[in-house]
Amino acid sequence: MKRYVLSRLAQAVGVLFAAFTVTFAVLYLLPSDPVELQLGAAGIETDKLSDAQLASAMAQYGLDRPVAEQYLSTLGGFVTGDLGTSIAKQQPVAELLGDRLGTTLALSAAAGVLTLVLGVGLAYLASYVRWRPARLVLTRLPSVGASFPQFFIGLVLIQLLAFELGWLPATGTAGVQSLIMPAATIAVLTSSLLAQVLMRSFDDTLSQPYVVTARAKGLSRAAVQWRHGFRNAILPAMTILGLLVGLTVTSAIVAETVFSRNGIGKLAQESVLAQDVPVVLAIVTLAAAIFVLVNLVVDLLYPLLDPRIVQLPRKAAVR
Repeated sequence: MKRYVLSRLAQAVGVLFAAFTVTFAVLYLLPSDPVELQLGAAGIETDKLSDAQLASAMAQYGLDRPVAEQYLSTLGGFVTGDLGTSIAKQQPVAELLGDRLGTTLALSAAAGVLTLVLGVGLAYLASYVRWRPARLVLTRLPSVGASFPQFFIGLVLIQLLAFELGWLPATGTAGVQSLIMPAATIAVLTSSLLAQVLMRSFDDTLSQPYVVTARAKGLSRAAVQWRHGFRNAILPAMTILGLLVGLTVTSAIVAETVFSRNGIGKLAQESVLAQDVPVVLAIVTLAAAIFVLVNLVVDLLYPLLDPRIVQLPRKAAVR
């Protein structure tokens, strides 16, 4: 078990390091100058600046140093918590992320709860229902939910729940009510993917001999599905948990843009449009860190749900 945990920790660090390195290479090796882009966005023509003024601007953002030196300096800053300074906003990147992180975490948490409730509930209901037409409809719902673009779902919810019925605010970040439509916009896709995996897993698990034995002992269908089927059926779904978290993070950009929420997703959109390289690098690395952390937690939970994951390699080694 100790070797398993250490190997997963090493993999997590390696993936995070690779994500940072690739993102840095893509952003800093593009055929463009971030300072020139920022000055151009501000309406200043760089060709009218003197060499001394241009050199001063490049020195201010550390762009006069070799790329390798910039990489090591930026990596060292990230390790110590210094994420650099936003070129567009002239604020520390850590401060920008801190101001908006709470809003995005609240949205992600609400979307995660909805994803679990809708995904698990739909899959459980589809495996429990015996009437074929109803089961057919339930099993087709995830495909329908995953087929609609998220911005379209958001616009439909705004039109229906905000403009037509007036139940919820169309935009903003004030109050719990402002979370409902953005969280639902994200959860439609993520819960559909979760339900698809769980439905197949439930069907496979409920056909196993131990489930047949449990039914033969007189347990109710609900008890058999929950006590004997759910634990084993949830394992494949945990495999895609990291993917669902990644989708939640990327979906926040769409949801926060559509609903004008002042979060990390909206900051990412603004930074990409403004070519604010330090902020984009920090956001991508933060998203990768969340993705890696969730996958690490899933990997560490797997042996608790199925001890064979740790025991099988040892048996193979003995053979």
